[in-house]
Amino acid sequence: MKDIINIDKTISRELLRDKDNLWEVLPEINNYIMKVVDKSGYTEIDSNVWVGENVIIDKLSTIIGPCIIGSNTEVRPGAYIRGNAIIGKNCIIGNSAEIKNSIICDNCQLSHYNYVGDSILGYNVRLGAGVILSNLKINNREKTKIGSIIGDDAMIGCNSVLYPGTIIGKNTNIYPLTRVRGIINSNSIVKDENTVVDKELNYDK
Repeated sequence: MKDIINIDKTISRELLRDKDNLWEVLPEINNYIMKVVDKSGYTEIDSNVWVGENVIIDKLSTIIGPCIIGSNTEVRPGAYIRGNAIIGKNCIIGNSAEIKNSIICDNCQLSHYNYVGDSILGYNVRLGAGVILSNLKINNREKTKIGSIIGDDAMIGCNSVLYPGTIIGKNTNIYPLTRVRGIINSNSIVKDENTVVDKELNYDK
């Protein structure tokens, strides 16, 4: 699955590099932030919360450690970062966006009312307003927290919902108001829950 995410676009590259299955990364985010990440160049602004240069954090946002935020990222009013979060450079964590136990690579935008739990977002991912990465999977009454893996340059349309365990390939577009589950190949367009087309073959877009 690492062929859909450029691991050089995140400070979690060493964590991702050692895993054949990216889902194995999720339980190790806490330890990686606390004990592995080189924090030189970062400032600890609160208990176990480190930020890079030129990070803008609105006073109406909430950040719980451990968390590390790359340079030139903006955390806007109402954002709620609930811990175990690695957020890259040049990102926007917007109004009422909520993040927990996730890796957000560089240049991502989560601009409005998003939920990202137990997930990995590749480089330059865009989540439209109201996009939810559902993360509670129930099998035979057993609960598992597992969100989505989204490849580089993917764009998820407004008010879409990604079911637990969804994998989105790189350079893929999801239309607004779409429910998505399973594995979506790279370079695809998801028009609705039952219609997925290859970008190169989609001449009527």
